[in-house]
Amino acid sequence: MGALERFEDDRGEGNSSHVFEAIAADVWEKGYSIQPNAVPTDVLDALWQQLRSMPAHEFDPAGVGRQHAHAINSFVRSDATSWIEGDTPAGARWLNWTAALQQYLNRRLFLGLFSFESHFSHYAPGDFYKKHLDAFKGQSNRVLSVVLYLNPDWMPDDGGELALYHGERGQQLLKVTPSMGTLVTFLSEDFPHEVLPAKRDRYAIAGWFRVNTTSAERADPPD
Repeated sequence: MGALERFEDDRGEGNSSHVFEAIAADVWEKGYSIQPNAVPTDVLDALWQQLRSMPAHEFDPAGVGRQHAHAINSFVRSDATSWIEGDTPAGARWLNWTAALQQYLNRRLFLGLFSFESHFSHYAPGDFYKKHLDAFKGQSNRVLSVVLYLNPDWMPDDGGELALYHGERGQQLLKVTPSMGTLVTFLSEDFPHEVLPAKRDRYAIAGWFRVNTTSAERADPPD
């Protein structure tokens, strides 16, 4: 039994294959996908309830770079994050759903996605993340980026949009309002993006599907 079938049988949130197909078709045609109401309502509600109950000390200032190059740089980003390990019911259900999406995309697009990592993000009023890439050409194992927004009753005047760029000169392609339940998926190496400042607290899950770059010299993912 595959991940998608397990997800449907265990949780009963209904068939997500139509959402997965819409994401796959968009990624194939455009390299990105924006899907309102993509995640089953009860999974979304569980994530929101967990987020509301999390104390501030469970969030750490976000950094840039990986491993030895990781550093806090408030000129680049000012948000806070909390990694999702699957040790809560809501986190486990989210990871189950993304595992089903991973399986579908591998079958449909032959992406070779091997693993997934994600965290909650909190942007206080005025916080930002300047334009960046989640992966650099030929230098990273992040292949596909995923953002799920967790902001009920978000209004256009609240700001906090995700600005997505494309092309050699990085022309702005579009801006996405971080409304509750909207899922954004894009190729990590191809789309620079930034988070614009918001006027109220802004919450999301950011995640990345990765390929396996294990070699004789290093294990992936690292410990």
